[in-house]
Amino acid sequence: MESDYLIEKGFHITEDDNNSEVNSENNNDNISFHQKNKDEKDKDEKPVFKYFTPREVSEHNTCDDLWVSWLGYVYDLTPLALEHRGDILMNPIIKNAGKDISHWFDAKTRNIRMHMNPKLGCICPYTPDGRYLHVPPPMPYANWKPTVKIPWWEDDRYCIGKLSQKTRKIRIINTLTKDEHIIEVCSEESLNAIQDRYIKLNAHAKGYMWKRLGNLLDMNKTLEQNNVKDESKQFEMLGMDEEEWLPVIHIYFSDDLSIA
Repeated sequence: MESDYLIEKGFHITEDDNNSEVNSENNNDNISFHQKNKDEKDKDEKPVFKYFTPREVSEHNTCDDLWVSWLGYVYDLTPLALEHRGDILMNPIIKNAGKDISHWFDAKTRNIRMHMNPKLGCICPYTPDGRYLHVPPPMPYANWKPTVKIPWWEDDRYCIGKLSQKTRKIRIINTLTKDEHIIEVCSEESLNAIQDRYIKLNAHAKGYMWKRLGNLLDMNKTLEQNNVKDESKQFEMLGMDEEEWLPVIHIYFSDDLSIA
């Protein structure tokens, strides 16, 4: 400690000086502790992705509103389409607007797939709908050079969420107005996310309690975690109409603190 060093040199150290030094060290320890916790928290935090159904993706199928999905993620390529409007290399992308193009990419590298071109006898990018934007030509030539540092399929700016691997339908009954709605949701999303979907049908959805068979649902959990089982496969095996046996969620008006 600094006080021991000063005593050796013949300086007189008061009790206040010692207390000041101890407090300073404690403050430094506290700062280091909180900074360490903050760094660990930042390290542990993961980006939260919104989930989309294939139906939602398919609705964005024009050059002015262009979504695609691949390898489990959803991308909004509208800015790319507008930037390169009229470029012939955009045609394969526009042709697949609103669709899943996972077959264009390698699942391990997440880069474009390569294949042996039988006509050229060399490894080339796999472009089943024709060469598209940022893909090099199959045969290099002297005056060609890359136009961008990051091709669009590696640009995270276009990623807007995840594609649901399993969607399901639920019936929501408003006990106040007696309205019924059937909505398609993602099995991976929480009740809070489902509530956000329902807001399009009921602007005051935040002012309701959500229950299943009289039990209050945990809005931070998924339907499955709330014991609302997905039995669509069983209905399909038995040849039963799923929509006649959809799980019902009743919502009860509690307090209109929401803003429509």
